[in-house]
Amino acid sequence: MDTPRGNVYSFSQSSFWRFTRFFGKIGLIVWASWSTYVFIYHRPMLQKRTMQLQQEREYHDRQIIDLQAYLGKFNDLTRELNVIDDKINSKKLNTTEREKLTSSRVKIWGELDFLKTRIAELLADRDYAPEYEKIADISVAYDIIRAENETFKQQNSQMIETMSMITEADNEIVSAVSTLTNDNIKELRKTMNKINSTLASLKLQEQTLIQNANKYSNPIINNVFTPITFKTDVDPKYKKLANNIEVWAGLSKLVQVLPLGAPVKNAHVTSGYGIRQDPFTQKPKQHKGIDFAGKIGTELSAVAPGRVVSVGERSGYGLTVEIDHGLGFSTLYAHMSKVLVSRGDWVRPGTVVGLGGSSGRSTGAHLHYEIKYKGNQFNPAKFVKE
Repeated sequence: MDTPRGNVYSFSQSSFWRFTRFFGKIGLIVWASWSTYVFIYHRPMLQKRTMQLQQEREYHDRQIIDLQAYLGKFNDLTRELNVIDDKINSKKLNTTEREKLTSSRVKIWGELDFLKTRIAELLADRDYAPEYEKIADISVAYDIIRAENETFKQQNSQMIETMSMITEADNEIVSAVSTLTNDNIKELRKTMNKINSTLASLKLQEQTLIQNANKYSNPIINNVFTPITFKTDVDPKYKKLANNIEVWAGLSKLVQVLPLGAPVKNAHVTSGYGIRQDPFTQKPKQHKGIDFAGKIGTELSAVAPGRVVSVGERSGYGLTVEIDHGLGFSTLYAHMSKVLVSRGDWVRPGTVVGLGGSSGRSTGAHLHYEIKYKGNQFNPAKFVKE
């Protein structure tokens, strides 16, 4: 080494010193590199972890606060439950007060069950179950069942009262309807009794006629009655009532369908049904209908609903109209001067079907009237007489 004075000095370094200085520089570089790496990469990660730790601490603090609040609420509910238990065992309570306390007790157990769930969610150990859980479950189930039992008792009591009222009303209704049907059947049978002997001569039984009438309908009487049937055994009073209703419906239909009554107002019978002296030959001959006195132009009316099945001239009968009333019965009007209906027309009781006259084999103006059953004439006297 040169100095200002011109002196020259020399020194030498050992190998150890050179080695130490080299590694010192290397260490310095490594430290600077690591510090730079930590500052650039690990510092944000560390800050993030620090924030997460802080959040976990805050969440934990909130859990503790919630847990304390839930436990405080649990204690309050437990005290309230004990008060209710003391009151509910009192014998001075009426049914309404006892039911109200029972309802409150069930509600409290429901809240306790909710608190149990919330506390369990706060606990780190999910398998942890408070001791009161078992008691709560059993008590809630017991109280709910007891409350339901009381409710069922009330409902059963109300149902018994309702059934009693329904039974009483049912008996009154059955009695009223039975009386009504019996009265109407009696009135209808008064009408039917007038023609019973005639029906018997035709070998017609009332029950058969009733069944056929209930099945019959036409555009004027458009109702078929379906008898009431029961799938299982019922009180005999219902079967009797159903039978009466069927008889009532059948008799009502028969009174409507059968050709009962006279076809001429203020009718005067001049010749009855049966053997009589023929006005032309003066010999005995079967007269197959009834003759009503009348003038030409007298209105002739249908006595029951039915359909006109024949209109026109017939040998010996003159101008005629025949009406089918159903159930096998039909009526024939003969010796008319004019017909006011056409074949196929439906007529009602009182419908004027034609005018009286003296057409055909006749000695004067009159109406020859016949009633047939399945095409055969029979004595219509009791059908005509009202």
